[in-house]
Amino acid sequence: MRFGAVVLGAVVLAVYASTIGMTAFGRSDFAGAEPHHLLTARSLADDGDVDLVNQYRDGDYLPFHPYGLAPEGDLTDGRLNEPHGLGFPALIAPAYAAGGEHAVEALLAVIAALAVVLAYRLALRAVPDPWALGAAATVGLAPPLVAYSTSVYPELTAGAALTGAALLALGLAERPSRARAVVCFALVALLPWLGIRFAPAALVVGGYAYLSLRRAGRGLLALAGLEIVAFATAVYVGVNGRLYGGPSPDSAGGGGTGADSVLDYLGRIPRLATLWLDPHFGLLRWAPIAALALAGALLFLRERRTGLRRAIPTLAAQQSAVGLCAAVLAVQLLVAAFLAPAMSGHWFPGRHLVWVLPVATPLVAVALRRFPRVGTALGLVTVAGSVWLWLAIVVGDASLIGDRPPF
Repeated sequence: MRFGAVVLGAVVLAVYASTIGMTAFGRSDFAGAEPHHLLTARSLADDGDVDLVNQYRDGDYLPFHPYGLAPEGDLTDGRLNEPHGLGFPALIAPAYAAGGEHAVEALLAVIAALAVVLAYRLALRAVPDPWALGAAATVGLAPPLVAYSTSVYPELTAGAALTGAALLALGLAERPSRARAVVCFALVALLPWLGIRFAPAALVVGGYAYLSLRRAGRGLLALAGLEIVAFATAVYVGVNGRLYGGPSPDSAGGGGTGADSVLDYLGRIPRLATLWLDPHFGLLRWAPIAALALAGALLFLRERRTGLRRAIPTLAAQQSAVGLCAAVLAVQLLVAAFLAPAMSGHWFPGRHLVWVLPVATPLVAVALRRFPRVGTALGLVTVAGSVWLWLAIVVGDASLIGDRPPF
């Protein structure tokens, strides 16, 4: 592994670990869906199931959420299986059993740091250092990633899985191998288990891997990859049908898109802009460096029209990496804008896009190389925001959710 990757991983892990126990609101370190994920993890560790009837009855959430906690979702055959899904609680359950909620935060910090290291490796496929390292470090130290690094949400776990799958998919285009293909498609198949909202972006990466294998003349291996995804999907639908009464956890209630008609969806078109620009929940307010991801996508489109990739093999590989990342970002932007029930809530801003920021790092790196002064300025403002957020909460009396400091 490159020395830069080791140093980057150590730095971001140290920063993320420093947020363990950071106050979310009031006297609680957890808000929104976090206590529900922890409660399900506790049920899996204690009872081996996700039925939370007895956990709510006994107040098992009080050790990590010193307030009342209302059940979510509907009963399924007399069981309270909340519509947050099985995959993420199953992932964190062993850590909870070993050391409680702080052990879960430590595990998530490691996974988040892994996502940033993988983002760096992905950026190296688009540009060399120092641009790749600078982009990965700035993205990794942006306030949304710092805030979500130990938040008990599946976002950065999904980000690590998606970034790893993208790296492997790009590798399949160069050196197809059975091991690389199996792991790539397995990661793609894993993402819906972390949340159905992660599936569309996963399909983009899976589709790229499939086409890469077909172009390389490895049709049987491509078919085997599809079978991995199909089998995992069948198991996913079957398990959710048994636990939640439908093909996804949303079937237990409390999910869905929140839109009831075509007009409702058309009314969400402005979200394509507000996801970035809204003064309260917009990503650019809390991660100005993300503006370079948009600039990088535009640079990619412009360079693609020149046709130079046909004459320069190395440029073709670089543009393939950037193009895949741009497609993932575009798909997730559409999912967030049109399918997310709400843009903001009892969570830190940027939740709908934070999980694809590691995959978008090559776009940031491309724009950073093209506009170094502007990119450096945006990076400094972004990192300064994280320092301000950390000091305001750890030294001051602010919190991540309830009393967030201005920025």
